[in-house]
Amino acid sequence: QAQLVESGGGLVQAGGSLKLSCAAFGRTVTRYTMGWFRQAPGKKRDFVAAINWSGDNSAYADSVKGRFTVSRDNAKNMVYLQMNSLKPEDTAVYYCAVAGSLLLTLETLPTTADFGAWGQGTQVTVSS
Repeated sequence: QAQLVESGGGLVQAGGSLKLSCAAFGRTVTRYTMGWFRQAPGKKRDFVAAINWSGDNSAYADSVKGRFTVSRDNAKNMVYLQMNSLKPEDTAVYYCAVAGSLLLTLETLPTTADFGAWGQGTQVTVSS
């Protein structure tokens, strides 16, 4: 089981940018789709973005499309989420996750059920 550690969260003004990082330990995740989810207080955990193992295919929630970019560096066992033009509604705890199966594709937007291991989360707060 991979252990995932997110970093890079913080407080930023609306319109600003943050870059989240996710480091994987314990086993390599280079052959797995990786995803980012977020959870605001009192709400369910929602899909944000995902990237396939080779990095040549990605998927985004409509709410972040055009503002967020997911990327990965398999040599470093790292996944990133570049967040631009941040809005107050982006405020949430952001979680990194690794797919539970090598067979997960991004033909449809994935859900939390498609992922097998999660990080502890990093808080992103966007002030208006």
